[in-house]
Amino acid sequence: MSRKKSEHYVNNKELLEALIVYRSKVEKSFLELNGREPTREDRAKRWEGKPPIPNYLGDCFLKIATHLSYKPNFVNYMFRDDMISDGIENCVQYIHNFDPEKSKNPFAYFTQIIHYAFLRRIQKEKKQLEIKTKIIEKTGYDEVMMVDDSLLSGSSSDYNSIKDAITYKNR
Repeated sequence: MSRKKSEHYVNNKELLEALIVYRSKVEKSFLELNGREPTREDRAKRWEGKPPIPNYLGDCFLKIATHLSYKPNFVNYMFRDDMISDGIENCVQYIHNFDPEKSKNPFAYFTQIIHYAFLRRIQKEKKQLEIKTKIIEKTGYDEVMMVDDSLLSGSSSDYNSIKDAITYKNR
């Protein structure tokens, strides 16, 4: 008995067809604006005044980014939503670089774009964390972590354990 092939969350053939249709609309808008077919030198200009990206393509980018964020190497970051947003933004930014004549796999192309956007976001967040840590080190922990015992009402030990953990980590 043969097993039915599972359906993926983004259909690669439909995505390719949608990209081809979108590219034809973009070239048509270039023709209307400039009165001629785009040449190889017009590659960048061809995308000026382009029509909006269809909802289907945006939905595919969102699905790819969301599902990629569930991979074990990305799932535990607090800034996963920022990673997803960066991935979608990069897909929109580089949609014109996908050439259906060279590749028939837009899913892989956009997954790579999103993957590298995730890695860039992680690097940015790590830099921000390092900057924050250096600021805390330079100003001193006591100034940053001042405690008002009247507000804590007996949970001063929690504050001390956090402070000790930070001090221990930075030794």
